[in-house]
Amino acid sequence: MKRTIIGFAIAAAFLASAPVFAGKTLDSIKQKGQVACGVHTGLAGFSQADSQGNWSGIDVDYCKALAAAVLGDASKVKYVPLTAAQRFTALQSGEIDVLSRNTTWTLTRDASLGINFVGVTYYDGQGFLVPVKSKVKSAKSMKGATVCVQSGTTTEKNMTDYSRANKLDLKPVVFEKIEAATGAYFSGRCAAFTTDASGLASVRNKEAKNPADHVILPELISKEPLGPAVRRGDDEWFAIAKWTLFGLIESEEYGITQANVDKMAAESTDPVIMRITGKSEDTGKLLGLDKDWMVKAVKAVGNYGEMFERNVGPKTALNLPRGLNNQWNKGGLQYAPPIR
Repeated sequence: MKRTIIGFAIAAAFLASAPVFAGKTLDSIKQKGQVACGVHTGLAGFSQADSQGNWSGIDVDYCKALAAAVLGDASKVKYVPLTAAQRFTALQSGEIDVLSRNTTWTLTRDASLGINFVGVTYYDGQGFLVPVKSKVKSAKSMKGATVCVQSGTTTEKNMTDYSRANKLDLKPVVFEKIEAATGAYFSGRCAAFTTDASGLASVRNKEAKNPADHVILPELISKEPLGPAVRRGDDEWFAIAKWTLFGLIESEEYGITQANVDKMAAESTDPVIMRITGKSEDTGKLLGLDKDWMVKAVKAVGNYGEMFERNVGPKTALNLPRGLNNQWNKGGLQYAPPIR
């Protein structure tokens, strides 16, 4: 018995000190020297490329944080623009390492597509955009209206359910690409356009000749928790993707910012901050990463709150409030498990 106990003790000590198996996806990323990140074809605030090919948005920032955490360089990202119909196949086939494309986390997708959702980067809900001149004030007054919608999304199904439940007989006009759907709406082909409320704000700001000519109706007809996903079957990569997001959220909770992360790492004696910055426990070793993996991520894009404010917050063209996306101790839903 004594030998058995000693054997367990030795094994436990070894496991506690040894780096974990990195996983095939991380090995592949290190070999390629970049993270292949599936993003939207163009949705302001979430993922959009400018005329120089520079990508920005809250989904893009997550890709950059991941690259910084695993490769030490936020620029080591290969952005792969994907339509709604293409996104899951790209992840399943290995074309991309992570999908960060305003995708709703649902049971069906989680259980049947061979993917794992990492967490939630934006709590959203589906709404309707209509011309102000139509004088429509409520979605429930749109009986028999035509609605432009993108196919292959939860949006189309939500609208059908909402129409049936409220006996509205809404008539969907379906397009594979969101650009085609919005183009049809702004040309007057449909009485309304529907997608997530954040997407409505983005489209209105980007594509309307005069954004003030269009209004988002007050009803939100669904829950849309949007977040990144990885391919199932690589638990090590899943853990890295998940804890990078949690680390960004927890960094905001403890006041670690892009501007002060180096100072925090060097001077803070707060036990939580010391763990996040790798000054005490080496959480990076448990993930197959460097000890300062979260310092690199925060230095690259800031904490979650900074990502939100820079891309979609009240001071941006989208002008979206924090609302449900605030920290749990400020009335929101963003709550990260502790890094320890």
